[in-house]
Amino acid sequence: MKRFILTGTPGSGKTAILRPLELDGFSVVEEAATDVIALWQARGIEEAWKDIAFLDEIAALQRQRQLRAENDAGKMQFHDRSAVCTVALARYLGFPITDVLGKELERIETQGIFQRRIFFVRNLGFVAPTEARRISYEEALRFERIHEEAYREFGFEIVSIEAASLADRVSRIEALAEEDCIPRRNGFV
Repeated sequence: MKRFILTGTPGSGKTAILRPLELDGFSVVEEAATDVIALWQARGIEEAWKDIAFLDEIAALQRQRQLRAENDAGKMQFHDRSAVCTVALARYLGFPITDVLGKELERIETQGIFQRRIFFVRNLGFVAPTEARRISYEEALRFERIHEEAYREFGFEIVSIEAASLADRVSRIEALAEEDCIPRRNGFV
């Protein structure tokens, strides 16, 4: 199975893109951070991201969801973020890479979990705040740069998915992912 990462700045439209991919029959693995934030807020911790343990919970949930999705049918799977995004989050927050996160990065690298080509969903020119997303547009742009740097550092090829209609973004991702699934012989299709 080919596992593709869909990432980008908060509010870039990743979730909106994932829904049509899912409706088109592709397996989708949901983002972990938003769910961890909601869980912590339900426990009375309003700003989970201020605690370094937040990173470990995200990494653990990402791993759990990826492993659970291993048996999904189909030739392609789309993941809303990965442990590399959690590295970007750590850097953005000024935290070091934790042992749990470091081990997860090592696991995804040594096992070749994800395709090396990732889909980086570019910002839409604004950020709509939510309970989990409390970031200004300016901070989202800084976070976007940190994300891009992290993926490049870990050797991923970034394919930009620029602001466009939802249908155009989904079509571009599907076409590029299908292209990656075509068997190649001697470097040729």
